[in-house]
Amino acid sequence: MSIAQVETRKMSIAEALRETIREEMARDERVFCLGEDIGIKGGFGGAFTVTLGLSEQFGHERILDTPIAEAGIVGVAVGAALMGMRPIADVQYADFLFCAMDQIVNQMAKMRYMSGGKVKVPMVLRAPCGATTRGAQHSQSPESFFNHLPGIWVACPSTAYDAAGLLRTAIRCDDPVLFFEHKKLYGSKGMRAEKGALSPIGEVPQEDYTIPFGKGVIRREGTDVTIVARLLMVYKALEAARLLESEGLSCEVIDPRTMVPFDTELVVESVRKTNRLVIVDECNRTGGWAGDVAAEIQERAFGSLDAPILRVTAPDTPVPFAPIMERFYVPDEHRVAHAVREVLKWR
Repeated sequence: MSIAQVETRKMSIAEALRETIREEMARDERVFCLGEDIGIKGGFGGAFTVTLGLSEQFGHERILDTPIAEAGIVGVAVGAALMGMRPIADVQYADFLFCAMDQIVNQMAKMRYMSGGKVKVPMVLRAPCGATTRGAQHSQSPESFFNHLPGIWVACPSTAYDAAGLLRTAIRCDDPVLFFEHKKLYGSKGMRAEKGALSPIGEVPQEDYTIPFGKGVIRREGTDVTIVARLLMVYKALEAARLLESEGLSCEVIDPRTMVPFDTELVVESVRKTNRLVIVDECNRTGGWAGDVAAEIQERAFGSLDAPILRVTAPDTPVPFAPIMERFYVPDEHRVAHAVREVLKWR
């Protein structure tokens, strides 16, 4: 059934995440949330309002405010998941995942494998990412680190529809899921709006629905070049495609929706049509996700490529604090458009 055939409601990504958590907690008593400041009275509902109001409905036994201790947050979530609960842990900023690397890498990701499948780790680790003038320790896009880690799924929604559907899949999954949310996509309205944020309000079905991991989507069809992007970069790619349309160029924009598993077939099929590929990523260049995607596609579709695969990424520096420097650091539609023009010179 298509979205046009069901009753929907307009939501921001933050609202879609909140309502999905609310519905899943009502559906399954094993689901609970834990994290810093997610349920305090008079608070924001976490750093970005996602859990606002949930403690009033479900109480503090299921909306657990924790100390500032990410290793403890993830460790408790892993232990609870091993005992049959379905925790949703919030680390407030994706940068803070590094404070819990032993729990993530050696416990969360490996316990099911090490037990031969006898135990499961059904947990979601929510991680807001992306540059928002907070400096080098609160603005990173560290997704590529975890793309390298076997044993976990990695989701990266860019729309309200995807945020709800992917989160519902993640909560019901028997494996751990790292759920990256870009801070500039939560929504530009409300008490915790980010400066320069987008407000991708979308139609979200009222009915229960899930989105399978590993199934990307074509956000814009085109014939001259394929652009693969995720999270905020999807919108930069779409804007670049609109700019280039006035030059007579047709760009196909693909949003993978999950990094692990990655929908390689969708990109290969597109590249066999367009014969060119540009990958856009807010992670820095060396060792990043864009390079991994480029390697995968050239292995699978080298004969279809009429030009080198180009990457548009952040540079190999920490995220700068000064707004003018951050704008230089983060890829924008003009850099994406320039890369497209470069690959189209190979005719």
